[in-house]
Amino acid sequence: MHKQTKIWLLTTAILTASSAFANDALLTQARQVASMVPPKLLQVLTEEIAKGGPASAIEVCSVKAPEMAKAASEQTGWTIKRVSLQNRNPKAVPDAWERAVLQDFDKRAAAGESPVTLEKGEMIISDDKGSEYRYMRALPVAPICLTCHGTPDKLGADVPNKLQALYPNDKGTGYTLGQLRGAMTIRKAQ
Repeated sequence: MHKQTKIWLLTTAILTASSAFANDALLTQARQVASMVPPKLLQVLTEEIAKGGPASAIEVCSVKAPEMAKAASEQTGWTIKRVSLQNRNPKAVPDAWERAVLQDFDKRAAAGESPVTLEKGEMIISDDKGSEYRYMRALPVAPICLTCHGTPDKLGADVPNKLQALYPNDKGTGYTLGQLRGAMTIRKAQ
């Protein structure tokens, strides 16, 4: 084998291994960041439901969830938000990459994969934005979610009226326990 070819192959192997290591490190970091907001939000929602009922939790989710995501973004350097194919909040509409990932999550869940395990992370390189690492983790419907996102018989008493007032174009109801509700989506420029 030619000496230049050997050097090129060795350099390519080193760069590939280095890139894989960097992606593994970013995936680990992304998983940690994606785990920050949901438990805190569930705690706040549980407390609000205990105080004021399910309808009051809708406002908390509307205001507090974006505030928590913003605070976690500032703390970690990752951009964090929630998205859904059946969004409630007009700001939770997925971009093209997120939509494709959510559709893939739906297919995988329909094939029997547990929504709890659904995730995707990858480096995206574009001419106009440079490179960024993107990660999504599925958000399955938990029991507490059903009072505001469930089927009509599961919704809390004042929930439909509150949803109509805050989200007249709401698409976020009709879910059952364990279904894929949406995902945490995070990104970081590289």
